[in-house]
Amino acid sequence: MKYWLFKSEPDEYGLDDLKAETGQTGRWDGIRNYQARNFLRDQVAEGDGVLFYHSACKVPAIVGTARVVRAAYPDPAQFNPESKYFDPKASTDKPRWFCVDIQWQSQFARPVPLAEIKRDPALAEMVLVKQGRLSIQPVAEPEWQYLIARGNNGHNVG
Repeated sequence: MKYWLFKSEPDEYGLDDLKAETGQTGRWDGIRNYQARNFLRDQVAEGDGVLFYHSACKVPAIVGTARVVRAAYPDPAQFNPESKYFDPKASTDKPRWFCVDIQWQSQFARPVPLAEIKRDPALAEMVLVKQGRLSIQPVAEPEWQYLIARGNNGHNVG
């Protein structure tokens, strides 16, 4: 099992949106960065843990957790000319972009803001701190455990 941080803008698709989905499960799609795509396609697996991060908002923060319930498959939006994620270079036999399905697991008792993460020496090696713009990024297990505890005020309920 691996751990990941997935970034989303809450006004487009936030943790509450995932929780409101049928079965509290949604497709994580629209990834159009090659490094993030490669993580999704090659490493993210069913059962992996996800830290759900709200970006491009007043207080960017990790707000909860999800679990990967379906491994990578071609992102259908790349084939749809009506979609903002349409890619004319993609074909069904040679898809360029991938997505996964995730299921809501928990909402933190308190969000863990990016500013706090950046100040914490225990998290200095996090990809989020070193390569902040990447929308899909690996999280080391100790970082995962530490952040779960922080988000739940010391009570690991995630």
